[in-house]
Amino acid sequence: MYSNNKLSKAVRLAIAFGAASTFTGAAIAQQAAQDDESTAKVERIEVTGSRIKRTDLEGAVPVTVIDRAAIDFSGQTSVSDLIRNISFNSSGSFRPQSGSSAQGISQVNLRGLGSERSLILVDGRRLPKSPSTGNSQDLNSIPMAAVERIEILSDGASAVYGSDAIAGVINIITKKDFNGVELRLGQASVSLPSEGGDREEGSAVFGASSGKSSVIGGVSWNERDIIFERHYPWVQPGVSSFGNNWQLASGGFRSITSAATCDGLQNFFSTASGLCAYNFNATNANEASTGNTSGFLKAEYDINDDWKVFSHTLVSKTKSFGRYAPSLNDAGEARFIAANSINNPTNPASPFFDAANGPNRQVLYRHRFAALGNRDNQVDNWSTDFLIGAEGQIGGAIVDFGVRKSKSKTYEIGRNYLMGSNARRAVDNGTYRLDDPFGARFTTPGEISAYTALLNSLKVTTSRIGVFDQEEAFASVSFDAFELPSGMVQMVAGTEYRKETYADIYDSLSEAGQVGGSAGNSAGGSRDLKSAYVEALVPIVDGLELSFAGRYDKYSDYGNDFSPKVALRWEAAEGLVFRGSYGEGLVFRGSYGEGFRAPTLDILTQQPQPGNPGVNDPATCINFGQAANCNVQVQAITIANPEISSESSKQLSLGSAWQPTDWLNLSVDYYDIKITNLIRFFGAGTILQREQTGQALPPGIGLTRFPSGGIELITQGNSNEGEWAISGLDFNINTNFDFGNFGRLNQTLQLSHRLDSKIDGGRNTVMDPGEPRQRGVFSNVYAFGDVDVAWNINYIGSQFADVEAVAGGAIERSGHFPTWITHDLQLSYSLPTNTKLIVGANNVFEKEPVLGTDPTFSRSYNFDLYDAYGRVLYFRISQSF
Repeated sequence: MYSNNKLSKAVRLAIAFGAASTFTGAAIAQQAAQDDESTAKVERIEVTGSRIKRTDLEGAVPVTVIDRAAIDFSGQTSVSDLIRNISFNSSGSFRPQSGSSAQGISQVNLRGLGSERSLILVDGRRLPKSPSTGNSQDLNSIPMAAVERIEILSDGASAVYGSDAIAGVINIITKKDFNGVELRLGQASVSLPSEGGDREEGSAVFGASSGKSSVIGGVSWNERDIIFERHYPWVQPGVSSFGNNWQLASGGFRSITSAATCDGLQNFFSTASGLCAYNFNATNANEASTGNTSGFLKAEYDINDDWKVFSHTLVSKTKSFGRYAPSLNDAGEARFIAANSINNPTNPASPFFDAANGPNRQVLYRHRFAALGNRDNQVDNWSTDFLIGAEGQIGGAIVDFGVRKSKSKTYEIGRNYLMGSNARRAVDNGTYRLDDPFGARFTTPGEISAYTALLNSLKVTTSRIGVFDQEEAFASVSFDAFELPSGMVQMVAGTEYRKETYADIYDSLSEAGQVGGSAGNSAGGSRDLKSAYVEALVPIVDGLELSFAGRYDKYSDYGNDFSPKVALRWEAAEGLVFRGSYGEGLVFRGSYGEGFRAPTLDILTQQPQPGNPGVNDPATCINFGQAANCNVQVQAITIANPEISSESSKQLSLGSAWQPTDWLNLSVDYYDIKITNLIRFFGAGTILQREQTGQALPPGIGLTRFPSGGIELITQGNSNEGEWAISGLDFNINTNFDFGNFGRLNQTLQLSHRLDSKIDGGRNTVMDPGEPRQRGVFSNVYAFGDVDVAWNINYIGSQFADVEAVAGGAIERSGHFPTWITHDLQLSYSLPTNTKLIVGANNVFEKEPVLGTDPTFSRSYNFDLYDAYGRVLYFRISQSF
């Protein structure tokens, strides 16, 4: 029952026909087939997208496989970096960044539909959500050393896996069959910027097996240094209105101090319009530091020929350090100066008084408390995942059941934040002077000590503890139902129970809105989920198969969802690669399914949270005396929506795969996804884009402006919006050439091409900033004896900066952003001592990111889509015993 012959292992990795092949899978499968022609027993394998185990791995849905060889050839040191570079990650994805409430996590964003609609599995079970977000999963928690391969289903799969599997599924398969010990060390450095970003990695993996048992385990670690914004050559001073300004009666702002005084303060500068701004880019970190330390253990024991027990354990700690500009007075009453304060420019006793300032009154002001130091955030994420189960045969049925408990916990400490009430008191009584925030006026040790104590009294250390616990029980039975003239009908039926508990607890001062420069508020709740599913594979005639799947999910908090799916596969010609022969092969496939995304606990329970996003808004920039394209920080608040409901989707997929020769196979797949009752986060960038293009916003979401035109407040949040429809094509070409004594060459081209992306039937947003039409990877591996050479070409398509509606409803685009192409090279050499030496460089030609592409205008480039590491030089050594 549990055979592991060479052919079945090769087939498991090769899924090469009609799916994106691994770099080496097709060649391995061919060789294995030649070596094991007499093998009659082939193990049934479960492939992502179906729970039915089968020997014929090419199914009715497209699956891409990245095997261990391809992972190593990529040069990446983490699962998150590997996945964010795949072609299906069309619009890029969130990665660790300083100043974010999700500072230390990494996501994937399949089809550009958002990380919340991209389901991540580990060995077929869903990865728990991150406590830092409550609505998405964190790839940083998965150690690279534990990964055997990654299967990517580029089709909806709610009928199989439930919520979130709208854009697709990424199934990370951990190592199983391994005997011996492998040690690995690596180091890398980046050329951009000149400081920061260096990386280290190491791992030890061991495995042993006997006739009845097997065990595999290991430990691993990787680290990446912080990168500061100021070290990039293209970065310009950031302009924050939270410098040293007060609000006029007309609604505009003016500097409290003279221009000379403003310019004399570190990182403050005066503008042409008379503002005193703060350069936040002088202190901000562009990318937070990250690190992962993990351990894993998998074990199996065969009780007899029919039954086995198994367990999986994964323990991971990730850490992150980020630095952000000093705190600002955006908290509660700290935004105001009392009428009788010496710092109030309307007070006749103030050195800043001007009769033109109007009558003496309380005024609103914006100030950067730079003397407190930079805001530093340390985040530690702990996760444990334990599963135990059994699998066996009862009669002709295979039974599988088990329990799983996962726990993720986040600890975040923030230093040098502003205590709002103390700041209000110090500004009002004049012990803190806005024209001398650093205390340069004090010269004696006693005065300096007293002022230092005052500054310390203005500081507050914030804390945040997040928890996401997931408890599961599952059981399934697969069996041959009955036989038709064309073959046996296979079925799987199962049930799952899952309990989710989420809490995101901020310190009491942050909850009360007393902390300046802080964002976020507490949330928490729990829910139970009961699910039942069934799947059937029906052979209609020889070469034609029809599969059905359906899943019912009942949530304890908001309601129920049912997800059906039907898929068809027609093998028009025989001789497919996974059958061990290389004649002509032609497959047509198609599927239709319905899916859903359940509203997450953070959306339902989160308290209002303030923030200060950086945006580009011409009116606000001009109001501050800056160029219309400046980067400026504004006030924002994010609200929860307890009345939100689940969104639903309909998906259509059509494809064809063809293998005309033994050295070539290719496929093309069309997808069409329509999401209704859409759950979408409306952030500052989206809100501004909607305002500029005249598109509607949901109730409660939007912005208010001062009479002068500048932004007063942006209200962000999640809401159900009508409909989001996307469509596109995926192309895959695989070649393998055997040159005999001159080596082998394997090539894979994977290209995703987006056709449409429309909300509520509106205009097509493909090629807007952050939405390139194409993304692709062209991989080449040449093997000659003990030497392997890998050359990967990464491609991100062009976009346009500006979109304008013209007469007749047409769209006119301008400000072209060019395509972005980078080249990765690697050379590896295997020694007779089972030692492998690897040297390589990603982005060999030091291609800089395409500047100006960030749709939120908060950075110099699109941080999700591009990286700014320049050339990444790395060296690795591995030793096997």
